[in-house]
Amino acid sequence: MTTQTSTMTYTVSASTRAGGTASVHARTSEIAFDGSAQSGEALPGPADLLCAALSACILKNVERFSHMLPFRYESASLEVTAEREEPPPRIVRMHYRLRVVTDEPPARVELLHKNIRKFGTITNTLAAACELTGEIEAVSSGGAT
Repeated sequence: MTTQTSTMTYTVSASTRAGGTASVHARTSEIAFDGSAQSGEALPGPADLLCAALSACILKNVERFSHMLPFRYESASLEVTAEREEPPPRIVRMHYRLRVVTDEPPARVELLHKNIRKFGTITNTLAAACELTGEIEAVSSGGAT
């Protein structure tokens, strides 16, 4: 039996000016980033954007699986940490902590996490490229702050 593969294509455009003022254009949005030779303090750099892509993937899948499973939640938040080594410069480890405000039982929370890890485009891509670990924390709606 042959498995048929489908593909999707994502395209963004980016530009920079001398001195490092840079931006990426994705769909109808523009995201400014630090394209300078040094690390700036104000704008996110490429590693920050990589962490942001992982965050966006995980949070998008919380919403996606809330409909598919179904899974009830009020809100979700995430913190992502990336560790860089050199030489050569590369991200070797990423870790996330997902916090979901929900009254779902622990087994359902773990099912959500399993699906996020198994079916996330960016999570799968990064897990193939570096060590990717994470945990999910459920907070009851009465204990949300």
